[in-house]
Amino acid sequence: MGDEQIRPGTLYIVPTPIGNLEDITLRALKVLGGVDLIAAEDTRTTKILLDHYAIQKPMISYFSHNETVRTPQIIDKLLQNLSVAVVTDAGTPGISDPAHAIIAAAIECHIPIIPLPGATAFIPALIASGLPTHAFVFEGFLPHKKGRRTRLALLRDEYRTIVLYESPHRIIRTLAELEEALGDRRAVIGRELTKKFEEFLRGTLSSIRSTLEGRAIKGEFVLVIEGADPRAKSEK
Repeated sequence: MGDEQIRPGTLYIVPTPIGNLEDITLRALKVLGGVDLIAAEDTRTTKILLDHYAIQKPMISYFSHNETVRTPQIIDKLLQNLSVAVVTDAGTPGISDPAHAIIAAAIECHIPIIPLPGATAFIPALIASGLPTHAFVFEGFLPHKKGRRTRLALLRDEYRTIVLYESPHRIIRTLAELEEALGDRRAVIGRELTKKFEEFLRGTLSSIRSTLEGRAIKGEFVLVIEGADPRAKSEK
């Protein structure tokens, strides 16, 4: 279309780059430059992006620990016929990042929502993994404590390719626990995707863990794991 006009009283869900600042769509830039207000996970991080593209707009913080307070405030702005864009530090809002609460509230108040397509970390990692992509399950971050063993047990018989997010200080533990729960399956890690030091590690859960144990661990991780063999499940 190319001639989209910013609609008043509308909530825009806008993906932002996961590393490389050029990974933003022309439409996203138009929306960010046209809305009345930007609700950002971290206004300092979003300001770097906006400054890069010479966009100046009012911002309000919106993150997991203040969304209970911020959600009604943002809804009030939308009901006053202002347009609002929700962004996170990186990637698509609502994918392992804040956005669900404001989206649910907007739906309840019959506020129009326009989601934009764009950057998210797990899709590049999945398609570059070499593992089957015709069916996959995205698990996001595993629970840190409560429910972690239960989630791992549920994944044992999952025949689809499994995609997880993990932080640098928990990746070794997670790889070891996945190997214990699932067996030493084929796996691929995508690290620092779209950034200068982007890297893919391919092998098995144990071989990737051994590689990481021998180095300083930095960056955010996407972990792609081979699904269970459905024939093995049917033979039980």
